[in-house]
Amino acid sequence: MRDRPGAGAVGVGLSRAADPAEAVREAAAQIDLSQSCFVLVFVPDRLALDPLAEALNAALAGLPVFGCTTAGQITPEGYEDEALMMLAFPRAHFRCASMLIRPLGPCPIERVSVDARRLAAQFSHSAHWNRLALIFADGLSKQEDMLVAALAAGLDDLPVFGGSAGDGLSFRRTAVFHGGAFHSDAALLMLLETDLEFAGIGFDHFLPTEHLMVVTDAVPEERLVLELNGAPAAEEYARLVGRTLDELSPEVFAEHPVLVRNRGLYHVRAIQRVTDAGALAFLSAIDDGLLLTLGQGQEILRTLDQGLDVTGAGGRAPDFILGFDCVLRKLEIGQKQLTGRVSEILRARRVLGFNTYGEQHCGVHVNQTFVGVAFFEPRFRTLT
Repeated sequence: MRDRPGAGAVGVGLSRAADPAEAVREAAAQIDLSQSCFVLVFVPDRLALDPLAEALNAALAGLPVFGCTTAGQITPEGYEDEALMMLAFPRAHFRCASMLIRPLGPCPIERVSVDARRLAAQFSHSAHWNRLALIFADGLSKQEDMLVAALAAGLDDLPVFGGSAGDGLSFRRTAVFHGGAFHSDAALLMLLETDLEFAGIGFDHFLPTEHLMVVTDAVPEERLVLELNGAPAAEEYARLVGRTLDELSPEVFAEHPVLVRNRGLYHVRAIQRVTDAGALAFLSAIDDGLLLTLGQGQEILRTLDQGLDVTGAGGRAPDFILGFDCVLRKLEIGQKQLTGRVSEILRARRVLGFNTYGEQHCGVHVNQTFVGVAFFEPRFRTLT
């Protein structure tokens, strides 16, 4: 950011205007486009996408622009819901290549792997620069699990971080921005090269309890669980968390998630909603026979501050953290009236990003997790 010292700081443009064209003009005026390699744009759910795309193409003509719709933004002020945010990455420290993956449903695993490998091979390597990948996916596609697996196969050891596009709490339409247009049923892959040191971040605030559930009937392709422990899924979940069926809500799901164990680690499989038929719709992969564990929350302020407490060589604090934070975490934080205190932590830790419908980290699609990349300014600046 301009008012933060450090050679690697990104430019930030913000607007809370309700008109798409006005919002783009106001945000773009706050960043130095002449020095930018590319711009990431994170979009609030209230802005109409077609007029917004037209405005972005006019205001940022000639500059690569990427991004997605969101379930909230993480701005220099902390959590927000109505801000159009642009992040301008300086070409002095960043290079990028991109690929639109479309359609996602069903995810063409082999083609995605081959195309990602080809993109990486064609992206020329700068000596002594570091590489990573970012992935932004349609958060309603139900394909992120397969997508991340395909990218892991195609990109080998390249670290991949990302988030699923959101739509506030409406769950109607999510989209990624690439090539001057918004695309649903699609994902955006970005390969970044930077001379900045970076470190990956991934954490949640849940521990497993003794309450276990077995998925006894599911529709995996729709991420639907019809039965848990041989009983109607929503009824059994409500019984385990001590609520009535009518009390189940996104806030209850956020406070009482279910966990899946993978390679000794527990990952959240978030519940999106109860269907009219009493099934549970999930935001991650689900299958018959899967063993689920009910999670219990830890103190969210402490785990957030600890999780963001990363340092680079010589103990340096990050210049900024690009963050992907699940909307269910934001819901729980709001329910506990902690939004202001969390925003203070996000500001202090220099986090910029958005609230997601799911997160991608270490080759796995997860929920109710904070995933991010901390960037540190170079230890030694090149003399020119």
